[in-house]
Amino acid sequence: MITTDVVIIGTGFSGMGMAIALQKAGISRFLLLEKAKEVGGTWRENTYPGAECDIPSALYSYSFEHNPAWEFKWSEQPQIFDYLKKTAAKHELYEHIHFGQEVRSASFDEATRSWKVETVQGMQIQSRFLVSAVGQLHRPFVPALPGIENFNGPRFHSARWRHDVNLKGKRVAVVGNAASALQFIPQIAPEVGKLTIFQRSANWVMPKFDRPYKPWEQWLSDKVPFVAKLYRFRLWARNEWLVFPMLTGNRLVQAVFRRIHMKYLNRTVTDPELRKKLIPDYPVGAKRVLFSDDYFEALARDNVDVVTERIERIEQDAIVTQDGTSHLVDVLIFGTGFRTNPFLAPMDIRGMGGKSLREHWREGAQAYYGVCTSHFPNFFMMYGPNTNLGHNSIVIMAEAQARFISECIQRMTGAGALVVKPEAEEAYNRELQRRLRRMVWNSLDASWYKDGGRVTNNWAGTTLEYMRRMKRINWRDFEVR
Repeated sequence: MITTDVVIIGTGFSGMGMAIALQKAGISRFLLLEKAKEVGGTWRENTYPGAECDIPSALYSYSFEHNPAWEFKWSEQPQIFDYLKKTAAKHELYEHIHFGQEVRSASFDEATRSWKVETVQGMQIQSRFLVSAVGQLHRPFVPALPGIENFNGPRFHSARWRHDVNLKGKRVAVVGNAASALQFIPQIAPEVGKLTIFQRSANWVMPKFDRPYKPWEQWLSDKVPFVAKLYRFRLWARNEWLVFPMLTGNRLVQAVFRRIHMKYLNRTVTDPELRKKLIPDYPVGAKRVLFSDDYFEALARDNVDVVTERIERIEQDAIVTQDGTSHLVDVLIFGTGFRTNPFLAPMDIRGMGGKSLREHWREGAQAYYGVCTSHFPNFFMMYGPNTNLGHNSIVIMAEAQARFISECIQRMTGAGALVVKPEAEEAYNRELQRRLRRMVWNSLDASWYKDGGRVTNNWAGTTLEYMRRMKRINWRDFEVR
């Protein structure tokens, strides 16, 4: 049995940021559990062609770990992955990480006021504090299409890309057309023989205007820190004050973004029928807004078809849609996103009285500022319920959470356990859901942002508000057990 003060599950942006926050607070007895063989989280797992971030690199990075060597304004997966590995090495995190250890269960022992953590591989750990940093986008979702087991060719999800499958000259079908598909479709379209995209609904797409950084820009970013900070602030402020109002349904901002989408669409797609298919029928921001400089261009290619008829079944070498059309397919790729609910699955986490987190959240996940929930003492979450964003960098949220959690851990110098009061958590979530009902996400009956009728994934305000509210902890909302 290994004993420690803090166990952190996951080594992506959140988990590593949490570990660095503990170091800054003078807490050295911690360990990180990682089911894979390297750090990086989603930037280790997603290696599909064209994988990149949809937030500019200067903002999608730690505020305390500036990187003047970003090659593009919007960096691709290899460089983000490399940034995370270098950050882990610089802050000496590798000596705290146990790789190849996937958490099976964690239970709170009320007698010792500590957590007993067990991994699938058999490791057992006793820790005063437990922090989950597994994120929301790590379990690929593959729809249960009728007849899928009959398909003879290679099939895989974009998050589990098969680099051993040669797509050159093949008839390739892509099911789904959201964030990941928007990035890999332009990469594979020129090499495949035929590309058929099965689209359930259109997405709002904005041009990125991406380009490489010039050498003098990289030099200035490295040698003049004020310039780098000012540039980061400008990116943040644009998202806070120009993009966020779109999510509140502001008519003027909605109109501006619709115009940008239509201008990009009309400039790149001349076929009127295809244009119709690519105009969404819901408010901008109700689903994730996508950014690309080559997506519509790829869809306009002669060897690419966009099919909006629903899939009826899968056959050995074809996809049959409800209109009876049989689309011949050699390779099937799912760009269908991730399973975000239930949160923290498949881990079995149990708090006071043996109550499982799954049971605790049977009406939908909720938490106090997304970081802690009643009946689960000394347990914290990074990127938990209602902390996802539709307008800015999630790394900003993660840093605010890491500071909050490290302060909670610092306060508990004795043997007690800190737990949020049920009434405080309920009051916070009543306010949050009231505000969320006014956001554009509620204009849709179903999306990955929602669990049933409630928005469980997204934060209702700006990052500035979240940082401000997380900076001062209201200790009256907690009790010590």
